[in-house]
Amino acid sequence: MTDTHIDREALSVLREVMEDGYPELLDTFLTDSENRLRELQMTADAEVLSNVAHSLKGSAGNMGATRLAELCQKLESDAKDKGPAQIAKLVAEIGSEFAQVRPDYEHERQHALTQ
Repeated sequence: MTDTHIDREALSVLREVMEDGYPELLDTFLTDSENRLRELQMTADAEVLSNVAHSLKGSAGNMGATRLAELCQKLESDAKDKGPAQIAKLVAEIGSEFAQVRPDYEHERQHALTQ
């Protein structure tokens, strides 16, 4: 079965490359993503939205959170052109996607700590 939310191959490569640092990488990703999501939810400034979305897109992409990265890309490029309702909907989609993948990353972290 193909996971449309997380690129498992990317996680596998990160696990090999990071070795003992892998759980800490997962922790950092989760914490940073929560902070950036909060920033997105609290601002209406198009430039801030675009910059934060860009940052989150990069880390999500690096961590294999493909759908989250795609949504952030959309927000990054649309932040200056869309109305507040459309931006709010996109930020909500990003929040929802993060809520969906977060347990997978938490599970991955637990799994990495017990190996």
